[in-house]
Amino acid sequence: MDAHKTLEIKEENFVLVGDPETKGLVRVEGGREVSSATAPQESVDVVFPVLHGTFGEDGTVQGLLRLADLPCVGAGVLASALGMDKILMKQVFRQHRFPTTEFVWFLRKDWEESPDAVTDRVRGEVGFPCFVKPANTGSSVGVFKAHGEEEFPSCVDGASAFDRKILVERAVEARELECGVLGNDDPEASVVGEVIPCREFYDYEAKYLLEGSKVLIPADVPKAVSEEVRRLAVEAFKTIDCAGMARVDFFLERETDRVFLNEVNTIPGFTPISMYPKLWEASGIPYPELIDRLISLALERHEDLNRSKFRRES
Repeated sequence: MDAHKTLEIKEENFVLVGDPETKGLVRVEGGREVSSATAPQESVDVVFPVLHGTFGEDGTVQGLLRLADLPCVGAGVLASALGMDKILMKQVFRQHRFPTTEFVWFLRKDWEESPDAVTDRVRGEVGFPCFVKPANTGSSVGVFKAHGEEEFPSCVDGASAFDRKILVERAVEARELECGVLGNDDPEASVVGEVIPCREFYDYEAKYLLEGSKVLIPADVPKAVSEEVRRLAVEAFKTIDCAGMARVDFFLERETDRVFLNEVNTIPGFTPISMYPKLWEASGIPYPELIDRLISLALERHEDLNRSKFRRES
């Protein structure tokens, strides 16, 4: 399949409906309600979602594509939802005894009703400094660092604007390492890269608005650290039942050289200069070939999913 042949839609409106008979996009004419059985259509072989954040990488679009019976590059509903929800993801990691930093979580409602009780719990179980994060956002949106207890309330207020669930993690003095994973049931790990942010940590501004952040590929780390990161990346990928691609992020504590698993990103940045394709280019898979591989993996996973029966035959 030609990975560079894409559907071009100009000056027309199309919708994707959860109808497996449609096999693609349905054209909307005059803003009227569309019947997928009669409306003009554009067939689609495979969908490559490059949508970040809520409704893009949380399983919502992936669920619609599953209903439509269309192959989708990357994770399905379950892995997308787990990868997006930082709290559930870390609970799964903890169950599998992966190394993670200490964390607690609470509801926005808990904070509004009993801020002192929440602060006491964070002080006792995590301590300060700490990171305060909405459970479900991408690109570090709504992530704050509370250097001391006096900054904690404003950080919670900022994070809670984006979600009803709030995660608080112990802040470690660490280097930020990243590893790409590629595959379905037998995934493989790329070389390890390092992000050097231009700010105190790799927040939204450091990622997208400011110049000065750098990436090092491969990361200058001991071989044992690199091997541990690559091993954990594959294990985390498999644990949440991921598919196709993911970028797995880690902290390397400066004082101890301990590796902490941070999170799995099921839709990593995918421009030619993004970390994920650069990691694979350094691992011997150039950008065009990487796209071909991912499309093939999407078709493979779709075929495997459709081998399963959806109802009992009488």
